[in-house]
Amino acid sequence: MIEDKRITITGGKGFLGRHLIRAFGERGCRNITVADLPEYNLVSLADVQRLYEETKPDIVVHLAAKVGGIGFNRENPGSLFYENIMMGVQLIHEGYRCGIDKFVALGTICAYPKFTPVPFREDDLWNGYPEETNAPYGLAKKMMLVQSQAYRQQYGFNAIFLLPVNLYGPGDNFDPASSHVIPALIKKCVDAHRKNEDVIEVWGTGNATREFFYVEDAASAIVAATEKYNAPEPVNIGAGFEISIRDLVSLVVELTGYGGEIRWDPEKPDGQPRRMLDTARAREAFGFQAQTDFREGLKKTIAWYEKETSV
Repeated sequence: MIEDKRITITGGKGFLGRHLIRAFGERGCRNITVADLPEYNLVSLADVQRLYEETKPDIVVHLAAKVGGIGFNRENPGSLFYENIMMGVQLIHEGYRCGIDKFVALGTICAYPKFTPVPFREDDLWNGYPEETNAPYGLAKKMMLVQSQAYRQQYGFNAIFLLPVNLYGPGDNFDPASSHVIPALIKKCVDAHRKNEDVIEVWGTGNATREFFYVEDAASAIVAATEKYNAPEPVNIGAGFEISIRDLVSLVVELTGYGGEIRWDPEKPDGQPRRMLDTARAREAFGFQAQTDFREGLKKTIAWYEKETSV
């Protein structure tokens, strides 16, 4: 029962964080604190220690991350590795030192090996090296799994590790410099449609596949795991389906009304060849199953962006 627990959410001002705060509130939780920039720089040990002193959490849900799309990852491998690994290591260690009840670590699909058999099963997590453009970020986040399991074994510290697939939904990051594929495509199509532009450019060949997870479903999964899951094994959370980037582009074009040319740039990287999760463990361990139809989720995301950017 988590209603009376003091819950601190790192990265709570971000895309997933805002939806997660609402989901915890709907669950009956009233003592929720956000730990985010600029109040707390979680790469700084002093700030992490101050976070625990000031918020006195029973439960920490660690969402905060430095993250972006393929281009951002290629340009910032060092800072992606350093900032993500330092946040995770310090938050878990100081949480253990403070004797908190539970630490919920959010990893990433980028932690999986490049050529993981589809659907990705948690048991395959260590069977190879991640896709190169994602590796510094993915491995930094995966170290939280190692640390969580080590601290559980040695100290009895209750830390769990969740592996969400690519998120999308209202409130996503639409900044072209750091956005992921769905918001990037929506922005390109909506903006081009409004300006009557004839061509948009899309990276890669379109052959890579991805799974996309509606943000409200992701928030529901995290709340369920926080309340019900207390085991060392990592758990995938996702929607359990796969779509090619080419088919995704066609769908976004249809739903936004963009009528121009799609110009593919095969010189740009596709990223990991395929991504789709096996979500059986989440269903069995804490009863989670995604509810949002992908087409409906895209419609809601497009409507949100159009409203936010309307003149």
